[in-house]
Amino acid sequence: MSRPMCYRCFWPQALCWCASITPMPTRTKFVYLMHPQEFKHTKAATGRLTHLCLAESEIHMGVGFDDHEAVQALIHDPQNFPVLLYPTRDARDLSKGELQAVDFAGRRLVVFLLDATWRLARRMWRYSPGLQQLPRVMFSNATPSRYVIKKQPEPGCLSTLEATHELLLALERSGLDRYPLPDQLLGLFQRMQDFQIHHAAEAARLGRRRHALRSITARPTPPVRVSPKRRRIFAPATVVG
Repeated sequence: MSRPMCYRCFWPQALCWCASITPMPTRTKFVYLMHPQEFKHTKAATGRLTHLCLAESEIHMGVGFDDHEAVQALIHDPQNFPVLLYPTRDARDLSKGELQAVDFAGRRLVVFLLDATWRLARRMWRYSPGLQQLPRVMFSNATPSRYVIKKQPEPGCLSTLEATHELLLALERSGLDRYPLPDQLLGLFQRMQDFQIHHAAEAARLGRRRHALRSITARPTPPVRVSPKRRRIFAPATVVG
């Protein structure tokens, strides 16, 4: 018999995170563009958890967004200054103050983030030429990923939750926003991982799975293979996935 699920965080109601979350007010609006596979099949999707923590945020599902009515409305609203968090060489580094309030001219900063694996995010990018025309932003010198149960594709990659955390830190240092509850995002992230590890260990003990879930630090480290194209385009310390 299936357990009743929370319609907001998509966890079983007995394990629902929502009651412990205080949505944070921010000047910046965060828009998470989530691939359908991430939306429907990934229970630990950190974009969904991040959305619950931010009062000024939205989630939209899709692969291509040039015909997405809500996304296009946000992009073309004259009161918005839309940017895409995508760490290319020509992106403005928020950690170095390369984006200032004068650039907005009184408009609201709207940050779009692609919430998917790198493979799926590249597909979303390719199918959305309109997103490619947006100014791009990035951050640098981020803390290494705290994702202990999932191996990132290369050093410097971050989950969507961690990327939002680093982005808010950079915006606050630049005086562009306030980050009133930084411990909430990271605390929720850790609780989610602790639950996954505990649940996997219990399932292994009961014979429902062959092995308990191990931290990535306890697993053999495979050789890191970075394609020449990715090495040429992306700054390793600021990749977001």
